[in-house]
Amino acid sequence: MTRPWTEAVPADTRQLSIGELSARMEAGSLSAVELMQELVARTKAVEGRVRAFNSFDEADALAQARASDERRAGARRLGRGAVRPLEGIPVGIKDVISVAGQPLTASSRMLENFVSPYDATVTERLKDAGAVCWGRLNLDEFAMGSSTENSAFGATSNPWDLERVPGGSSGGSAAAVAAGEAVAALGSDTGGSIRQPAALCSVVGLKPTYGRVSRYGLIAFASSLDQIGPFARSVRDAAVLLGAIAGHDPRDSTSVRLEVPDYARGVDELAKSGRKWRLGIPKEYFGEGLDPEVGAAVEEAIGEYRRMGCEVREVSLPHTKYAIATYYIIATAECSSNLARFDGVRYGHRSREATDALDIYFKSRAEGFGQEVKRRIILGTYVLSSGYYDAYYLRAQKVRTLIRGDFLQAYREVDAIVTPTSPTPAFRKGEKAADPLAMYLNDIYTIGVNLAGLPGMSVPCGFTKAGLPVGLQIIGQPFKETELLAIGAAYEERTQWHGRVPPL
Repeated sequence: MTRPWTEAVPADTRQLSIGELSARMEAGSLSAVELMQELVARTKAVEGRVRAFNSFDEADALAQARASDERRAGARRLGRGAVRPLEGIPVGIKDVISVAGQPLTASSRMLENFVSPYDATVTERLKDAGAVCWGRLNLDEFAMGSSTENSAFGATSNPWDLERVPGGSSGGSAAAVAAGEAVAALGSDTGGSIRQPAALCSVVGLKPTYGRVSRYGLIAFASSLDQIGPFARSVRDAAVLLGAIAGHDPRDSTSVRLEVPDYARGVDELAKSGRKWRLGIPKEYFGEGLDPEVGAAVEEAIGEYRRMGCEVREVSLPHTKYAIATYYIIATAECSSNLARFDGVRYGHRSREATDALDIYFKSRAEGFGQEVKRRIILGTYVLSSGYYDAYYLRAQKVRTLIRGDFLQAYREVDAIVTPTSPTPAFRKGEKAADPLAMYLNDIYTIGVNLAGLPGMSVPCGFTKAGLPVGLQIIGQPFKETELLAIGAAYEERTQWHGRVPPL
């Protein structure tokens, strides 16, 4: 029987961890330029089938890598080792996060020709950590979708089955890491847009606590829900990425002024401590709609925690049944407000058919936005309109408080909550495109985390009989990302799911 995957090959630099790659560069057996050249070659070989990137600048990436090698050589001459955690490591960037001098399209015709004049805070911090910013990764337009089919520049394919979706909205980021086109990547998560594609592509995806990572330079979808986070091949790599991008930023009023721990070291210390966690299993997440094979893989992962000696108990999140409705009121309302700035006047697409100022506004937006974005703007404008604000938006905010309260109540009994990430494995392209409600239900297990402002992570936990990845979601307590990462790393160390790569 042919296996639906190939085992990771240690000699292949595309499958080495950030720590292993850094060690090789420090030892002089690998240069940043050589690593970047290999990734460029890999990208050119598979990108025609995967379509993870909206664009990439090979010359710029190699120039960044060359500068990294020069910094490392200079440090050696001075007798100092490289101390920057991401020195020479190529990191892909979702095309909704600003990188100075590079395209910033949000996968929309509205911003098709826009070039960012400045760096997002996370981009600045990646550069400060020595990373090579590598390409602009595809997404659902303005981060609105669960399949990366809503992009104005074409759909991304799942590297495990090119006829299926990679999830969304950060599908390009997940696919690039899974396909070996990037060592790691950044995405954004408004209702599961990091965790769901991570699950469908068998990589690690982390959504930090709201306020832990600056949103400055992120094109806003729903400002009270959006959060930037990493995709990586392993939990420890995700910890390194989070350590590089986290921290207070005065340019983001929602950024929290808390010290950033050394996440990677914290994970190692907890691993050595032999900590046994109390894990909660919400009964509301294992009912109707959960694919049997996904459910079986998640149950087996929970069994692995039991074998570690962790205490596993059932908890209840009773207001989960209102999460979809609550989310799609709040998110669309904020989307309607945030996207009002794209008016055809200041920047972005301007209709050539317009005859007056009002025409510029109407026609530019009609031509520049795709169908899903228009749908959400219309819904959001409706719930914010006179006479409906209290009935919809205000009530949704009250229910949001109840949803957060459910999680905080559960955390009185457990350290973290474990659930499926997605109710199904990757579905075929076009399968749900004509049914927005079916598409929205893909987020049923992830949106509560955003509504409550909690950290959540998806780690690979198995495959279906058809060879499609399954993800395990771990939901942590506010600002306890170290513990969340350690729980994921403990499972990862006892399994090999994260070491399997698609047979592209």
